[in-house]
Parts: sequence; structure tokens; C-alpha cells
Amino acid sequence: MFKSVRLTLALGLGVLSLPLIVANSVGATTAKAPECVVSLSPTATDTLFSIGAGPQVQAVDQDATFPAKGLPAHKINALNPSVESIIGICKRTPTHHSAKPDLVIISYDANQIKEKLTNLGVKVVEQDAATSISGALAQIRQLGALTGHSVAANKLAVSISRTINADIASVPAHPGKVVNVYYELDPTFYSLTSGTFVGTLLKSLGVVNIADPQSTSADAGYPQLSAEYIVSANPQLILLADTVCCKVNASVVAARSGFSTVSAVVHGHVIGINDSVASQWGAHLAILMNQLTAAVKSVLNDAQLWG
Repeated sequence: MFKSVRLTLALGLGVLSLPLIVANSVGATTAKAPECVVSLSPTATDTLFSIGAGPQVQAVDQDATFPAKGLPAHKINALNPSVESIIGICKRTPTHHSAKPDLVIISYDANQIKEKLTNLGVKVVEQDAATSISGALAQIRQLGALTGHSVAANKLAVSISRTINADIASVPAHPGKVVNVYYELDPTFYSLTSGTFVGTLLKSLGVVNIADPQSTSADAGYPQLSAEYIVSANPQLILLADTVCCKVNASVVAARSGFSTVSAVVHGHVIGINDSVASQWGAHLAILMNQLTAAVKSVLNDAQLWG
């Protein structure tokens, strides 16, 4: 559909219920923490390292980008995994006698890998794309419970929840200021609506998503817009989630036919977001919310737009 299956999985769908409530911890801490973890989810990988479970992770999805340093050398294609690529990767130690992983985390059950590994006695936990903030926080806590890092996981979840609530509260009421937003997923103008996970974050900041009127039941909240429609909608804010994959930036947008007259281009409100930050729902969720909030407040504070 757009970009790749990876992005479709990562963005997810869901409605944000406000105010955000920090959920109770999911699961109980295991009696013996796993010594060998395989993470086939970039989001889970980021979270595992963020809560102190990085030393237990011995293989990751080849699309993992966070943390920037310290990821294991062993990489696996999570969109086309094989039992052979997973089952024998663990280092044998005096306390871990098998080459089988103790725990495998997936976000997409490609090639029925969950069933195949389970049949071989490997514990597999599937964490699909979060559909709500509470779901995202629950997954963080679950990873903490599974790996013996519940305290750190709970601390991270609480921090993210507080950041999101604080960001929402920091946006002043703006009657009379209608901020139209275009959120770009790729250069062919796929976007997302207010009914998606990221879309609900934007909606909570009081903006109007120009993709909403163009969505149908067939696109699941990710419609493909046209250049002509975007120009006619004249968004005051353009958010680019294709800065890494497709090298799109403000200059590229300004050079598109008709875009030089769009308000966001004229007033310098074309904002790039790292693709991975924009498509993961784990430890970097607070960073994404910070960036969205800063962009919206910048538009609201631009006197040239509201004179």
C-alpha cells in the first residue's frame, strides 16, 4: 500500500481516550529472567534496551534502528523469518545450555513463525501495533515483566504518559485559529486520518486533519491524497514522516508543482520527523508527541498567520 508492510504494521489504528490513564502492569515478573531474547519488532527492541534488557537481546529485526549503538550483530528479516535463522543463535553459557532463545518477541506473525517456534518449545510473545496509548504502555510493562525489568518498564511508561498529558495541556485554547495539517507518509501522498494511532495524537492537539474527508472504508485510515487536493486544502502545517526513506524535506516539498503557494511552505511550517520515530509506539513515543506538539504550537504562535 505505502512504503512497506513495516510501516503499515507500525502505525496501527485506534482512538485515544483522554485523559490518559496509566494502566496497571501487565503480567507478572518471571521467576528466571530470559538470558537470550530475540526481538523481531523494532519497537520492542527500542523498549528492551531502554528498560535495561539490552544485554539479554542476542538478535534483532534487520529494520531495528534504536538504539543507534549497541544492537547485536545478528539480524533477522522479520517479514520473512525462518526457524533456522532463530533457533540456534544463542550463546551457550554455564547458565544457558541451549542455543534456543528463551523468548522471541514479534509484531507480525510472518510465515507462521509463532506456531513453528512454539512447537519447538520456544516462548513467543506477539505485540501487534498498538491501537491506543494505554495499549502501548501495557506493552512496555509486559516487556518489563517478561525480562525481569518491571520497575524500569513502569518508570518508562509513567514518563511517557506524563509527557503526552503535559504536551496536550501545553497547547493553548485557540478559538478562531483553525490549523489544517497534512501528514505525509511517502512522496506519493499517502497520509493518515484522525482515526489512526498517530492521527489521534494530532487530534488531541486541536488540529484539523485534511486527510479525514478523503478517507473511505477501503483505505483503513490511510488514504492516498492528490497533489491538487493538498494544495487546495492549503494546510498551515505539513509533517513529513518520509525524511529518511525518501529524503523528503521542506525544499523538496516547495519544489513540487503548486506547493510554493501552500501556507505551510510560505511560512516555513514544513516539519520533518524521523521515519522510525514516526512509526514506532514504544520508548520514542514521547519524542514523537514532543515534536508534534512543538510543530502545532509554532503554527499557533506565528503572528503572520493570524493577524
